[in-house]
Amino acid sequence: MAIVARTVHAAPDRVFAVLADGWTYSDWVVGTVHIRDVDEAWPAVGARLHHKAGPWPLSLHDSSTVLACEPGRELRLKAGLWPLGAAEVLIRLQPLSEGAATRVVIEEDFTDGPLRWARNKLNDLVLHRRNVESLRRLADVAERDRSQR
Repeated sequence: MAIVARTVHAAPDRVFAVLADGWTYSDWVVGTVHIRDVDEAWPAVGARLHHKAGPWPLSLHDSSTVLACEPGRELRLKAGLWPLGAAEVLIRLQPLSEGAATRVVIEEDFTDGPLRWARNKLNDLVLHRRNVESLRRLADVAERDRSQR
């Protein structure tokens, strides 16, 4: 399992607003190159976002499903990448500095398919590095001055 944390200089509600906008996932999730569709109910339990991952012409089409959601606090997803498998991703938000900053923690582990069977330290290292960059990108989006959009 890969566990990565980062301090984001934005309130938990602002960080969660990014998570709640499924159309932004290709902006910050490393490997996701295009969001094809997002269920209207996103991020309610059972809602899905449909994504494309990887470079053309090898891109894979799959979806991620919300397993649990506590607005402003956490989001648990089942992220698909078939035929390679699927992973469970937990994103937790912890308020810091009287709500002006947020500690964001991502825990990810393969749960299905060939990637689960090949679970080893190398996979953990790849997930770790990917999620370090994903958190850097998430911070960029959440910290961006909303008036500049």
